[in-house]
Amino acid sequence: QVQLVESGGGSVQAGGSLRLSCVASGSTFSTYTMGWYRQAPGKERELAALISSGGTTNYGDSVKGRFTISRDNAKNTVSLQMNSLKPEDTGVYYCKASRVRSALVAAYWGQGTQVTVSS
Repeated sequence: QVQLVESGGGSVQAGGSLRLSCVASGSTFSTYTMGWYRQAPGKERELAALISSGGTTNYGDSVKGRFTISRDNAKNTVSLQMNSLKPEDTGVYYCKASRVRSALVAAYWGQGTQVTVSS
């Protein structure tokens, strides 16, 4: 079982920056793919950024060039640096940990943190 706690959300004007952090419990953090997903009101949850256990990153098209995901395995932490924020980045941002071992899929979600970008 992995517990995830997000922090760093808030309100910012367009063009500003925020940094989200997610701290995971347990000693196996480094084996998980970590991701940040977001959900705007009335819309489906979508991928913002992923980072694999090996450090490979992947971004949603709408955030490429503006967001950067990183991980610190020593601190069980994954972060999302968000720059040049736009009103359409508004939503609840969720941290996710996922892993496949022996054909078994494990996935855990945090409770989410609100990001509001005003124009």
